[in-house]
Amino acid sequence: MAGNFPPLVQQPLQGLHAVVTGGGSGIGAAIAQSLLQAGARVTLMGRNHERLQVQQLALAALGEVGFQIVDVGDEVSVQRGFAAATALAPVDILVNNAGQVETAPISRTSLELWQRMLQVNLTGTFLCSREVLPVMTARGFGRIINVASTAALTGYAYVAAYCAAKHGVLGLTRAMAQETAKKGVTVNAVCPGYTETDIVDRAVQTIMQKTGRSADEARAELAAGNPLGRLIQPQEVAATVLWLARRDSAAINGQAISVCGGELP
Repeated sequence: MAGNFPPLVQQPLQGLHAVVTGGGSGIGAAIAQSLLQAGARVTLMGRNHERLQVQQLALAALGEVGFQIVDVGDEVSVQRGFAAATALAPVDILVNNAGQVETAPISRTSLELWQRMLQVNLTGTFLCSREVLPVMTARGFGRIINVASTAALTGYAYVAAYCAAKHGVLGLTRAMAQETAKKGVTVNAVCPGYTETDIVDRAVQTIMQKTGRSADEARAELAAGNPLGRLIQPQEVAATVLWLARRDSAAINGQAISVCGGELP
C-alpha cells in the first residue's frame, strides 16, 4: 500500500557537504552534478586548476560548489585541501573518484608505474578517507563512496598494476565498513565497466595505434564485453553514487555495486 512508503524527497541531500575527488571531468563531474541537484553543497578536488574552474562555473547554477587543488597521492596536499574544504562545513559525503590507468604487460611494468598506480588509486583513497572519518564518526553520520572499477572484481590483461590497486580499494572499502558500521558511517564501492570518459578515449587511441583499427572499431571492441552492447555513461555511475549517498541508504554498507550492464555476475 502507498501509505507504507516514505514520502518522495525532492532534495534528499539538502544540508549535506560532499567532496568529490577527480571532480574536474568525466565520472567525477557527473557525480558532482547529481549531488548538487539533490541539494548537497559540493567541493570538487583535483590537480588541474583550469578543469576544476570550468566545472565550477558549469555547475554554479545548480547550487553551492567550490574547488580545491589536491593531489590525492600526496599526504600534505590532502591535509591542506581538506582543511580548506572543511573550514565552512564538515564533510558528510566523500566520493573517492580520482584515478588513473596506464597499460603495460606485466613483464614491462616498471616499479615506477606500479607505485604510481597504487599511489593515485589506492593510497589516495586511503588518505582522503582518513581525513574525514574522525569527524564523521564523532557526528554519527557519513557516507564514503569509492569509485573502483570492474577491475576491482576481475582481472584484465595489460593493466595488472591498475587491477591490483582497485582490488586494494575494494579491500579497504570492506575493512572501513566493518570499523564504522555502528557509528552511522557507511563505506561502499561503485564498480563501473568501460565508461565514456577520458580514460576510455585514451584506451581507444592505444587500440588504434597498436592495431590500426578505426576509432569506431576500437570503441566497439571495448563495448563488446558489455551485454548492453555499449559503453556505460558517467550519469549512470552518478545515479548509483547518489543512491548510496542518501540518508536512507544506511543499511547498504561494505558493498561493491557493479555498474557494468551485466558484464560481471
